[in-house]
Amino acid sequence: MAWCAAVTTFQFSPINAPPAAQTVNHRCVPLSVANRCRRPPVVFASAASAAAITGNKEVIETDKAPAAVGPYSQAIKANNMIFVSGSLGLLPETGQLISDSVDDQTEQAMKNIGEILKAGGVGYDSAVKTTIMLADINDFSRVNAIYAKYFQVDPPARSTFQAGALPLGAKVEIDCIAVLP
Repeated sequence: MAWCAAVTTFQFSPINAPPAAQTVNHRCVPLSVANRCRRPPVVFASAASAAAITGNKEVIETDKAPAAVGPYSQAIKANNMIFVSGSLGLLPETGQLISDSVDDQTEQAMKNIGEILKAGGVGYDSAVKTTIMLADINDFSRVNAIYAKYFQVDPPARSTFQAGALPLGAKVEIDCIAVLP
């Protein structure tokens, strides 16, 4: 008698599709295969519970932050989280960089992120992860000093790296992931 693990896969149609468009497949795999997984499998009681976990997505938009400069949203709310797109130091009124200064651009990018988070119903204190992309890594300490003003208590996890180039000739771009209360 060979032991096996049940594996369930779910296939979901686009958001807002009727539940009938979702399919569930069950199969059995040998334990030796199941044990090679790097993570334990996620188990859902039903397709309905899987849909509840994956949830729907909601676009977050505000005119208090610059409009997206491409085919993306300012932010998306999904799974009790807010995913803020990379924010440049653009003025919301003009869509132009505030100045050529990395300090000014960082300050404005952080203000833009704050407005987008506010439109999503949270603030800086809900941020759990940010990514900072710099045109020049030598600006790290200047950007870090301004960034620190916005996350004084329990700062989020963060990655910072130098990008080859940023949109519109920007010197800094910052994205953010926040959790909903």
